[in-house]
Amino acid sequence: MRTPLLAGNWKLNCLQKEATELASALAAGCTGLAGREVMVAPTYTSIAAVREALAGSGIGLGGQDLYWESDGAYTGEVSAEMLVDAGCSHVIIGHSERRQYFGETDQTVANKTRAAVEAGLVPVVCVGETLEEREGGKTLDVIRRQVEGGLAGLPPAGHETLVVAYEPVWAIGTGKTATTEQAEQVHAEIRALLATVTSAGASAGTRILYGGSVKPGNVDELMACPNVDGALVGGASLKADDFLRIVHFKETAS
Repeated sequence: MRTPLLAGNWKLNCLQKEATELASALAAGCTGLAGREVMVAPTYTSIAAVREALAGSGIGLGGQDLYWESDGAYTGEVSAEMLVDAGCSHVIIGHSERRQYFGETDQTVANKTRAAVEAGLVPVVCVGETLEEREGGKTLDVIRRQVEGGLAGLPPAGHETLVVAYEPVWAIGTGKTATTEQAEQVHAEIRALLATVTSAGASAGTRILYGGSVKPGNVDELMACPNVDGALVGGASLKADDFLRIVHFKETAS
């Protein structure tokens, strides 16, 4: 059994006061939650405030990115060890916005994933195709390249903790969402690829999240897919009521 993971990526949003208020509302709304896990990734400057607001709630804390070196002359970067020191348990790696705007490559994703695993963080590794790639029939080729390249050299310890997030770039922030058939097809392909990168046993236990415009209105249907094990949520995670509805998704779609 794979325990669903509902993760909120707050991106470049929320000053400390706003972040604290949002985290406090989520903590209250997740009281007694069972059968699923929740994680939020605030900006670096709000991690300490959010950690305090989430204390005792069981909600995990994540970083939105990291650098693969533990220290050195890398102005502006944050290491895996620093995230752990700040109270983080997870880290998002290779988000499409990092790839699109900041030159993230499959090689840098692999470097960061190894660093995260070695520091004891749960890596949430993102993969996904653009609209041009999907319309060109290249979806599975892109996914294969990103999974194999981004997980190259994955330490054995990461075989059990790895989380993969499929985020069709064409569905992020556009209001479009992959159909359940599209999501399930790619998630199943990712699981098959993971069996070659890790092992069949590890692949069967790896959680694969869907991350393309997840909302209260579509989460039940998406979560009913056999290979969808949770969600990486952007905009809807910034509204407590919306994210809590996602967290409390119904086990069976109506």
